[in-house]
Amino acid sequence: MARVMVEVSSLTEVHEEIFGLLLQIVRWSGDPMRVVNENNPLGYGLTLGIHTRIDSRAQALAAHAHVGNVYVDRNMIGAAVGVQPFGGESLSGTGPKAGGPHYLYRFCTEQTLTVNTTAAGGNATWLMGSGDPIQ
Repeated sequence: MARVMVEVSSLTEVHEEIFGLLLQIVRWSGDPMRVVNENNPLGYGLTLGIHTRIDSRAQALAAHAHVGNVYVDRNMIGAAVGVQPFGGESLSGTGPKAGGPHYLYRFCTEQTLTVNTTAAGGNATWLMGSGDPIQ
């Protein structure tokens, strides 16, 4: 299986979100908040990985980034099901994901079945159990 790494000179060169075995790399220097500020208007916000030993920097970047998941000093692949939601923001958002508060509702649909027993020749009074006719 082929894996591809592509270096782009600026985040403005990224025009679409690509899922697969492609890693787009942007080299930068200076303030990492500049990179977050460049990324936010692009509208792609699935995941942000931050590697730093400065907790205040990680917290500031995470708070400012428009992304669904932020990973600090760890692997950026895969949310833990049942522990954290996985879903992006803006163009990367697809609704509730595994672990999110609304995840179960994605599998639930309400359905009602009503049968007219009288039309089928049955005696609706038997359904009441007491023998009283249904009003």
